Amino acid sequence: MGNERDRSPSGAAAPGVAPRRLALDLLARIDDDGAWANLVVPRALDRSDLGDADRRLVTELTYGTVRQRRRLAAIVDPFLDRRPADVAVRALHLGAYQLEVGFPDHAAVSTTVGAVPKRWRGLVNAVLRNIVRSGPPRWASLGEELSYPDWIVDRLTADLGATTAREALEAMNQPVAPTKRADGYTQDRASGWVVDAVGARPGELVLDLCAAPGGKATGLAATGATVIASDLLAHRARLVADNAARLGSAVHTVQADGTAVPLRPGCAQRVLVDAPCSGLGVMHRRADLRWRVEPESPANLAALQGRLLAAAAPLVAPGGSLTYSVCTLTRAEGPEVVERFLDAHPEFSAVAPPSDPWQSDGPVALLLPQRAGTDGMALATLHRAPRH
Repeated sequence: MGNERDRSPSGAAAPGVAPRRLALDLLARIDDDGAWANLVVPRALDRSDLGDADRRLVTELTYGTVRQRRRLAAIVDPFLDRRPADVAVRALHLGAYQLEVGFPDHAAVSTTVGAVPKRWRGLVNAVLRNIVRSGPPRWASLGEELSYPDWIVDRLTADLGATTAREALEAMNQPVAPTKRADGYTQDRASGWVVDAVGARPGELVLDLCAAPGGKATGLAATGATVIASDLLAHRARLVADNAARLGSAVHTVQADGTAVPLRPGCAQRVLVDAPCSGLGVMHRRADLRWRVEPESPANLAALQGRLLAAAAPLVAPGGSLTYSVCTLTRAEGPEVVERFLDAHPEFSAVAPPSDPWQSDGPVALLLPQRAGTDGMALATLHRAPRH
């Protein structure tokens, strides 16, 4: 196979080859260098000279191929006698992804072949054409079919039930477009609903103790409340400050450990703990997260979440409220954290959860990604009894 496959008469790359080459380069950076897809893709596109349509194509191909890695391997591997070089495997997955989602067969095969180094073009061409001719694959497991590690499937099945878990996993295989607020900040609708649940009012002091990147803190400030936003790491605190400055939002930013915030007890009418979590409700937005999070992460993070809530409790003024949220669907990080907190802090009680599309799970409101096409979330608002 020679240059005629991927060159136009002018000598330029044939249409469709350049975005696939960039996608293959990005896949290599994600696989080999450990780059996060949601960070490396936008940066690469900012530096590229591709048009808007090709930029969208690069984004879809990269995120989709990463997200569907296990499923694509199950499609490709039966046609390989032995594993070729990683660059060929990535090209085969890229081509198989296009065939899976309905790209025209010829275009998917020819442009992918044109994007791969010459020595692998014959193999990539042959395997992709065999896939085109083959029947539907037979899946060994739900994890293989939906392209998740088995432990994630098992965990969500145990926590949500088989039908609901499958629906959630299917929903998180579909990209979700974020929304833009009136002030221009882009975030998922679910994050805006968390801000609403805090119930901040003009003149109140509100603390956001795990604030980066600042979407919820700036949303709280828009209510007219005075917001102090903290985060553990200096660069994350700066990110909050930069976003607040860009939006003209009155947010006071500090670098502080959320388990030991240097503020006086009872100083705030509202406190938000949007805690670090496993992220098993936002796998549609973070394509590679499913391959990076560890089976022990929910339990380990639940311990941190409990410490954050315990440290936040004394900062809430009598009659005030403490709101807890995590973008995950595990019971360990949602209801179980809140239940343990309430057992240890009888001065707090759970407020009734928000209405549809949220659903009640003990003291926590759960937002499933399939209910409204949003992030998956767990949310609890806890009221502190007034002083008698």
